[in-house]
Formats: sequence, C-alpha cells, structure tokens
Amino acid sequence: MLQRLLSNDFPRSRVLAVLLVLLLVALAGAPFIFPGVKALNVAAKVLVFIVLVASFDLLLGYTGIVSFAHTMFFGIGAYGIAVATTRLGPTWEALAVGLLSSLALSFVLALLVGLFSLRVRAIFFAMITLAVASAFLTLASQLSDITGGEDGLSFKVPEILSPSHEFAAEPFLGVSLDGRLLCYYVLFASALGLLLAMLRIVNSPFGRVLQAIRENEFRAEAIGYRVVVYRTTSAILSALFACLAGAMLALWLRYNGPDTSLSFEIMMDVLLIVVIGGMGTIYGAAIGAALFMVAQSYLQDLLRLGSEAASSLPWLSALLSPDRWLLWLGVLFVLSVYYFPTGVVGRLRASSAAGAQS
Repeated sequence: MLQRLLSNDFPRSRVLAVLLVLLLVALAGAPFIFPGVKALNVAAKVLVFIVLVASFDLLLGYTGIVSFAHTMFFGIGAYGIAVATTRLGPTWEALAVGLLSSLALSFVLALLVGLFSLRVRAIFFAMITLAVASAFLTLASQLSDITGGEDGLSFKVPEILSPSHEFAAEPFLGVSLDGRLLCYYVLFASALGLLLAMLRIVNSPFGRVLQAIRENEFRAEAIGYRVVVYRTTSAILSALFACLAGAMLALWLRYNGPDTSLSFEIMMDVLLIVVIGGMGTIYGAAIGAALFMVAQSYLQDLLRLGSEAASSLPWLSALLSPDRWLLWLGVLFVLSVYYFPTGVVGRLRASSAAGAQS
C-alpha cells in the first residue's frame, strides 16, 4: 500500500524518512501542537509553498526548464478564487467557478508560452517568461475594476470555512473547533494529495522521459521522443499545480493582491527553497519549504532573544538586531548551499548510499 502511495519512490535515507514523518505529523497536528494564530499561519504557508515549490521543481528539477513566470500561474489561481467570490458571493459554486476558470486560463497561457517559447534556448526562454510575468503583474495592478488594483480584493468564503462558524461550544485540547480549523485541514488534505500526485507523475514513464530530456535533450530527440511536446506538457502540468497552490493561499487568507501572489520576491523564495531542499526531488520541496518558512517567520524572534542576551556586548547585540534578519537569512542560505550543494535531500541520500557501500 505504502509502495503504491509513494509511487515506489522511497526516501532512501533513514534520516530523510524520519524528517518527512516528523514534518507530516507536525503539519497534521499543527493546530494542536503549536497553538496560536501565527503558528497556524506559518503551517498553512508551508502547505501552500510545498505545492508551489514542488510544481516548480517539476519544471526545473525534472525537465531542466528555467521559468520566471511560475508566480503568474500562482497569482491566477489566487485571483480566480478572489474575483469569483467577490462577484458571485461566498458560495461553493463561486469557489468552483473561480477554480475552474483559473485552471482553464492557466492551461491556455502555459500552452501558448510553451509553444511559442520552448523552442528557444535556456536563457532566452527565461527572459521571455520574465517578460510575460511582469506584463501580467502590471495588468493585475491596473485592472482595478476586476482585480482591485494595488489594494487587492478581500472576500468571504463559505460560512463553514470561516472562523465565526463553530462546530462545538467547548474547545478541544485548547483549540476552538471552528471553520478556520476546517479550512486548515482542507489545505492539508489538498497539499498531501497534490504532492502524491506529483510524485506519481515524476515516477511514471512520462516523468522518466522528462529526466532524459533534462540530461540530454538531443539524445532524447534522437531516439524518437518529441521534446517540444514533452516540455510543453511539463510546463502545463507545472502551471496547473501552481494555480491550485494559489487557490489554496487565497482560500486561507481570504484576500489577494499583486504583492500577495504575483511579486517577484515569491519567485525568488521558490528558487531558494528548491535549491535548499534539492532539485529533482519532490521530497525536497517539502523539506525546503518547511525550513525556509520557519526561518523566515521566526528568525526575527530568535535574533531578538540573542540581541537581548548579548546586551553586555554592544557590537554583538547590534549584529544580532532583528532588523538584520535578511542578512542572517542570506548567511543561512549560503551555508546551506556550501554544505548541501545538492540540497538537503540530495545530501542525505548520498550519505545513506555511501554508508551502505562501506
């Protein structure tokens, strides 16, 4: 059963397997293990970014395509939910219309970008996708009648998913059993299902061909595979999964704007997480997203504690100032790349293989 569930792609490292189980348990029990609004928001963002990063890894790590338009599809998914619920009201029908419309738009745009751009080489394709993403960001900011412009859109979700809807009068283990909790578990189930679906894709014959194209595009073409078709299909699948991640984010925040889902900073975060977790490993998306989101959310708090503890040493206290959290985040990233050049997952698997041989 487990073999089929994981598509015969096991962690191949005891340490990695333990980390993945701990992460699964932590996310499944986050509302009860880590009480508090901030902790729950961080856990929800981890779930969203696991799907977003895994979808990008499908494109970069497994197919070898560098695209800067990935957040465009992420934003389309978020705007689909926001616009539909704003216009049609907080109903399940509105959510369905928004999700299906955003998936259809993502499919069309990914197909067009793929057909017109995937025939060009690496850096040129990356520049084309960057231009398309920038144009879409500008469009979303200017179409204020539809998207809310720079202010974005705040909207309501079905009552059963809102914090005001309570399933029980008394808290359970100190946690209110309300719509917010249900919404979190909708995200958890969605993230788990989508991650397993991507794991199945990369371990299918289709996924093997993508990896062959990544390793040697000309050889794959020579033995009969239509590289453009496979790369375009990979781009479409990646876009659809990113769109679903955007819908998850909008459902949780009940708000969406250009900076929330379309900013270039999100694209940079995704690139960093892919490198930290390990390219070409769906598991790397889960590990990398968890590490990055936790560091991004709690590094300032840790630095504040360190700065207060080092108050007797003014230079050290200033160096550990919470205002310098981006500096320390950059240092952590450089160290992770230095000590884990193939990402956390790649390093753990290599260590496990080396230990088995010895």
